[in-house]
Amino acid sequence: MKFRTRAIHVGSEPDSTGAVVKPVYLASTFRQPGAGDWGEFDYSRSGNPTRSAVERTLASLDGGCGALAFASGMAATHCATMLLSAGDHLIAGQDIYGGSYRLFHRICQAAGIEITLVDFNQADTWLDACTAKTKMLWLEGIGNPRLTVPDLPRLIQQAHERDLLVGVDNTFATPVLLRPLELGADIVMHSATKYLAGHSDCLAGALVAREQDVLDRLYFIQNATGAVLSPFDCFLLGRGLKTLDLRIREQCRTAQKVAEFLESHALVRSVIYPGLVSHPDHQRAKQLLDGGFGGMITFEARGDFATTKRIVAGTRLFHLAVSLGAVESLIEQPASMSHASYAPEARLKAGITDSLIRLSIGLEDADDLIQDLDQALHRSVSES
Repeated sequence: MKFRTRAIHVGSEPDSTGAVVKPVYLASTFRQPGAGDWGEFDYSRSGNPTRSAVERTLASLDGGCGALAFASGMAATHCATMLLSAGDHLIAGQDIYGGSYRLFHRICQAAGIEITLVDFNQADTWLDACTAKTKMLWLEGIGNPRLTVPDLPRLIQQAHERDLLVGVDNTFATPVLLRPLELGADIVMHSATKYLAGHSDCLAGALVAREQDVLDRLYFIQNATGAVLSPFDCFLLGRGLKTLDLRIREQCRTAQKVAEFLESHALVRSVIYPGLVSHPDHQRAKQLLDGGFGGMITFEARGDFATTKRIVAGTRLFHLAVSLGAVESLIEQPASMSHASYAPEARLKAGITDSLIRLSIGLEDADDLIQDLDQALHRSVSES
């Protein structure tokens, strides 16, 4: 079956009642056939029928042997890092989500895990950071917020030559555009709150594993620590996945139009979008991404810090809010919002300036979004 068909049918097979929508199993515990004789489900932290259904869908879409649904994307990322022990070393990119930066530097480092951030687009210089203690490489399919597109096939091969585990945060690209497990990655993480659920009404995360032994290790950690996704949120996530392909492809089309408009705007200094020829990773994005360049755009307007503040507060359709990937469009300033947890010097090193603006393109009409940005840009100048 094709991707869109699997999103609708895998994990949603009718039960004995014939219901075409899976029921939500709210039970916290399940009756067993006998003492010490365990059925398929026993306690909802360890497994729940509604969660198992959406995990089957996730595994199918990413091409993994199995998936685990978590209470948030950060819970999923934390579970992946718990494969490491004190004294181990993790290498990640500079262009990563602010919450991942905070987890790596405030939680993992406190547990004795060494963290190094590198620029993966500087040839093979990341190899200089590898030591005998390096155990994991953490990548993003499309970086956040500067939308870098790393050379995943090369990086994964180099990491495996050194026996490193490779995890990829694929939140921005989703399995519609990019399937890192097919490129050899060991683990894919999704903040499923974003595109996978797609409606700003569900907090969720997911890990999908390529090999059973890695999945088993992750499941042990999840079951032991308990950050599982609730049955009702599993239902919402499963419902969102059914329209994922349609939503992503339409958001990509609109984002391309918006990015081209911004690049030609007299009040815009620069635009970062993988679909633009001006993007340094444009050719790689064309090779790796399947039929679109994502729904995220980053740009800098001409003006100072105050100008940026006026722009993000001056839109009418774009909501000034963190998060991304839903049906409504969002606008934010990474330096003070999504990436505020970065140390100031690290933020500047990663190119996250105070004037950077991040857009999440929703499903509104492209012309309406363009008009909204245009009026916000011009109003920011008139109020200066």
